[in-house]
Amino acid sequence: MTQATDTTPKQQARAALANTIIQKLAKRNMEGYYCPTASEAVQQALSFIPAKSSVSFGGSVTLEESGMLQALREADITLIDRGLARTPQERKEVYLKSAASDFFFMSSNAITIDGELINIDGNGNRLACLIHGPEHVIILAGMNKIVTDVPSGIARVQNIATPANAARLQTNTPCKVTGTCADCHSADCMCCQVVVTRHSRHTGRIKVILIGEDLGY
Repeated sequence: MTQATDTTPKQQARAALANTIIQKLAKRNMEGYYCPTASEAVQQALSFIPAKSSVSFGGSVTLEESGMLQALREADITLIDRGLARTPQERKEVYLKSAASDFFFMSSNAITIDGELINIDGNGNRLACLIHGPEHVIILAGMNKIVTDVPSGIARVQNIATPANAARLQTNTPCKVTGTCADCHSADCMCCQVVVTRHSRHTGRIKVILIGEDLGY
């Protein structure tokens, strides 16, 4: 499902690729959508959420840059906001509530042309909610996250996304120092769980909104 008519060659190519991925997602029992701009993607995502729903989200630069987080904070919903947790106990409570929410928002570290979702986490709370728990999962991802296959997706996460996140979060990891993955086992390791979502057993649970912009890492 696509929105709007693209004009530039780059936009047209991205829309065509998005349509290909959307068809592949459907075969994997996931819904796919394409929005040329982040603002359109935010409106598309909001249209899925009934008023008063409980909504949570995982850590994501894409959700911040797209305006999705701000829109959720202003929406008529019950937002489980991880940003308000100040202590380890409060964070634990947020994680538990997130797993029982009606909607969980996240991005995907990479998405293959064949429709597989590739994600790598440190604590794993984001991936736990992707795999099981929330009734619905809504994923926003810029077209810069598209990769050819699973190995290239894992490489992208380890060598592009993770070093940038390490710098953002100031982790004590080799990739923060070198800018590339060292396959580390440091205390702050951000690559503890690697999850490839190749199929959704539950029809309508996972919705992927592809955005024709570069967003996140």
